[in-house]
Amino acid sequence: MSTELLTRPQPSTTIFVPELVYFEPDALNYPKGKQIYKWAEQEGLEIHMTTSHNQIRDLPGESELDKYRIAKRTLVVGIRKTLKFETSKPSAEYAIPIATGCMGHCHYCYLQTTMGAKPYIRVYVNIDDILGAAKSYIEEREPEITRFEAACTSDPVGLEHISGSLKQLIEFMGEQEHGRLRFVTKYHHVEPLLDAKHNKHTRFRFSVNADYVIKNFEPGTSRFHERIEAAGKVAKAGYPLGFIIAPIIWHEGWEEGYATLIDKLYNTLPEEATQDLTFEMIQHRFTKTAKNIIEKRYPKTKLEMDEEKRKYKWGKYGKGKYVYKDEQATALREFITEQIFDKFPQAKIEYFT
Repeated sequence: MSTELLTRPQPSTTIFVPELVYFEPDALNYPKGKQIYKWAEQEGLEIHMTTSHNQIRDLPGESELDKYRIAKRTLVVGIRKTLKFETSKPSAEYAIPIATGCMGHCHYCYLQTTMGAKPYIRVYVNIDDILGAAKSYIEEREPEITRFEAACTSDPVGLEHISGSLKQLIEFMGEQEHGRLRFVTKYHHVEPLLDAKHNKHTRFRFSVNADYVIKNFEPGTSRFHERIEAAGKVAKAGYPLGFIIAPIIWHEGWEEGYATLIDKLYNTLPEEATQDLTFEMIQHRFTKTAKNIIEKRYPKTKLEMDEEKRKYKWGKYGKGKYVYKDEQATALREFITEQIFDKFPQAKIEYFT
């Protein structure tokens, strides 16, 4: 291979543009619905109407795998009728639903299970109703601070150029004395959010990982260097910054992989990024249901999901998941913690789970 090919810069990860767009008729009664419809027309996208954002059944594709891949390129625009927010521990008090579904193809993602037969991407146009519900939750807990997680069911940064909802949410929380916002992304398309009036009430977090994990299990997402460059822009825009190392995966050479990850952060981030920096660490876990779905959707995956090598951890509602055995989990936690505090002694590790 020539030196020119080795040094030629790779093209930037492209911004998400769906192949199909569905609208609930009532969504067009909202300004955001009209805005997205106009955008879809300008993009020349195939537009359909649907009775409900929960009832998209006529997606093309000859096999279930074909239908899944097309669903991940399908945008559904509707009204969020359920305004009761789910809890979101340990990240926040509540999950705030501005979108559901993600365009990424991360093999390990828990949305494989929770979204089941509805892997298409939904955005909600009744943002004023959602913000009103958030205001009620804040008032219920005053004078305590109420934190909201905006990325439990989606990657809202990857959809911001379409919906504009995340910026509205950031600016709304910027005005709340007792409200705070958090979200995490694997995308670098942060420009629409850099001038938001956030008042430091939003913690902007990026999902990062060892090269092995990003290369093998995170197709369809921004590259590591793109995420870190975006993190620098976010820090310079005054946002509190955070990183989620998740899922932490035990693999050959994992110590070198995670040490290199922290080194890259240390050598790349601007000084602004280290002033109020947090880390969250989540070890890889899976359920039997998730394993079955993942193996069907990504039949060539290298993701290790051997129940015999894992510990079964009970969760709420009498359900559980497979996590690493205590010895491995402890080794992962202690090693990565040491790396973080060696390079970022002022940082806060919020949890390891």
